[in-house]
This record gives sequence, structure tokens and C-alpha cells, in this order.
Amino acid sequence: MRHATERTDDVSTDLHSALQGGPFHVALRAAIAARGLPLQRVQHHLSRHGVKVGVTSLSYWQQGARRPQRPESLRAVRALEEILRLPEESLIRLLAEADERTAARRPAARSYRALVEASDVLERLLAELDAPSDGGLHMLGLHERVRIGAHRELAARESHHIVCARRDGVDRFVAVHHGDPGCSPGGMSVHALENCRAGRIRRHDGTGVLVAELLFDTRLRSGDTFLFRYGVEDGTAGVSHEYARGFGSSGGQYTLQVRFDAAVLPARCHRFAQHSPAAPRTGLLDLPLAARHHTAHLVEPRVRAGIVGMGWDWS
Repeated sequence: MRHATERTDDVSTDLHSALQGGPFHVALRAAIAARGLPLQRVQHHLSRHGVKVGVTSLSYWQQGARRPQRPESLRAVRALEEILRLPEESLIRLLAEADERTAARRPAARSYRALVEASDVLERLLAELDAPSDGGLHMLGLHERVRIGAHRELAARESHHIVCARRDGVDRFVAVHHGDPGCSPGGMSVHALENCRAGRIRRHDGTGVLVAELLFDTRLRSGDTFLFRYGVEDGTAGVSHEYARGFGSSGGQYTLQVRFDAAVLPARCHRFAQHSPAAPRTGLLDLPLAARHHTAHLVEPRVRAGIVGMGWDWS
């Protein structure tokens, strides 16, 4: 077992201060500078420890553009403590403290009770529209664009679906929109944008759920593929902190792009996943914000049953 005293002899005053006060990227940058190692050499030393990390990732870490979160990345951080002759747990501690501060600032997600209530309401609204649970369609691809407005609200979203019919006769899709807490479904509108037209719409103010029929101009046969696009104008709730999409079964590719108003950009964005509304969030991953277009995105090559989404912190 390694001891902290084994790597503290030549820690400079400035580096010691960075390790004590953080944040993580400042301490990492100071440690690399103190050892005089170029990033290529740091990468080489990591590979000798059996850890593979790209030079680009190391650069992002020391700039604060991204933070190591995956298990392999955390292994790299522990190896860096040894390579850079730092006190054991010094970098890991800074990461943990940053996560605690972020969690304390982040508003709580919808409660499990609220999600269950919304699920019960959704079941009733789908029954009113005589919509089967699976809709008779298999998702091959889904690309969503979410727009966050100047007041940090969920202003709108647009969804582009690529589907395959599971049976003969499918001629519609039922879209579901669950607004942020405090939203008003009565103030939302649905727009059929491509290869579909709007049908019946049902709303429930108490849970913020809206469901809408999107009618196709043709009846699909089993195995037929189809593309359609629609949008939902929202903007009826307060400050938005996340967007999530639920999947009832495994399927194709899912991409989510969130565009923020240039005047109110978030401090950071992250990806998350859940097996169910009651399950803890896993798969946390920092997502870069494109400086020019003010967007962040995630790509799921093949979705699994459950929930995947993006959250963001405003400060």
C-alpha cells in the first residue's frame, strides 16, 4: 500500500496550494507543470500503468473543459497521482468535492411520485386515443433538437423519427410531451412538420402531460420504413435544468441536441441515464458546449430500455 508521505517531499508551495484549494483542473495543470512533463510523456507513463487516455482528453482535463468521470478515467487520475508524485487521493478528492458542490446546487429532479402520477395520466390519455402501448412501430432512429429560451425556459423541441412498422395497417404515431414543473399544457402547441398531420390532442394540467396524434398519409405494411417530423412549442414553465427521453424497449440510434440562447449559457452540461424512474442516475458524462452555436449534444448508438437525457447547471 502506498502512503501519502511517499510523494509529498518535492511538492512546491504553489502546487500544495492548488491541491488544497482546487479546482481539479488547476491542480492537475500545476502538477504537470511542476514536473515539466509534456502531455505526450504523461500519456506514455499512463500507458505503462495499463491506462489508455488520449492527449486530447488530458488537455481537456487540465483546461477544465471536461472532467474525468468514467471508471477508466478515474483509474487514470489515480495513476496520475503516482506519476506526478502527488499525495494519495489528492486529485480524486478534488473531483469528489466538485461533484458534491454540483449536486448541492442542482435542483432536484422530478420526484418518483410525480413521475408515477404522470405515467398514470399518460395511460388514461392514451386509452382515450385508442393508442396501443407500442404503437406498432419500431424506432430505427430519433434525432431531437431542444431549444432553451432567453429566460432559461424549455422553449420548444423538434423530433425527427425514423421508424419501421411491426404490423400491417399502422397509420399514426402518438407523441408525448412532458413539460417542466409548473408548465401549462394549455399554452403548448403541436406542429406537424414533415410526412404527417396533427390529429387529436389531449392535455393534463396537473402533471404537465400532452399527447398528440400524428397521422400519416398512408397505411404502412409490416416491415415498411417511414420518416416523419413534428415539433412542440412550450415556453410555459420556469427555469429548465434538464431534458430526458424515455424508451420502452431497446432500439436504434438516439441523438439529442440542446441549443441555448446566446445571452444565457449554462456553466456545464452532462449526460445521464436511468434504468427506471426509481433507479439512481448512472452514466454521468460531461458534455462540451459548442462556443459558436451554443449547443451541446449526446449520441446513443443503440438505446436501451429506460431513460437517457441531458442536464445543465446555470452557475
